[in-house]
Amino acid sequence: MDSLTPDRRSANMSRIRSKDTKPEMLIRRLLHGLGYRYRLHRRDLPGAPDLVFPSRRKVILVHGCFWHQHKGCIDGRLPKSREDYWLPKLLRNVERDRKNTGKLRRGGWKVMKLWECEILKDKSIQKRLTDFLG
Repeated sequence: MDSLTPDRRSANMSRIRSKDTKPEMLIRRLLHGLGYRYRLHRRDLPGAPDLVFPSRRKVILVHGCFWHQHKGCIDGRLPKSREDYWLPKLLRNVERDRKNTGKLRRGGWKVMKLWECEILKDKSIQKRLTDFLG
């Protein structure tokens, strides 16, 4: 059973960022160190992708496993409390991601999706990034 009061839960949720998250900052530092330059959160593109490489027509989306429901990841599971609230909310996120990715691809952009758990644990992330951007 969840022991947090609604006020405490609200305070916790208000501190969750949508931009400049730890995984996003790790990728940004890594790419900058490799000499890549990029634009951040271009609002004129569907979904305002996290990192945009305009001359290469490529974007990188850095997804949190919980908020974007990473299948097969322990962090992508639904909360046990208030499923009637969380399920529709998280499914809307997944559907919005699918639509925005489709719009980007139809617009001629190549899309790379990175999951929070991959960034924090995967040692081959640098190679995957350079292969994608190369």
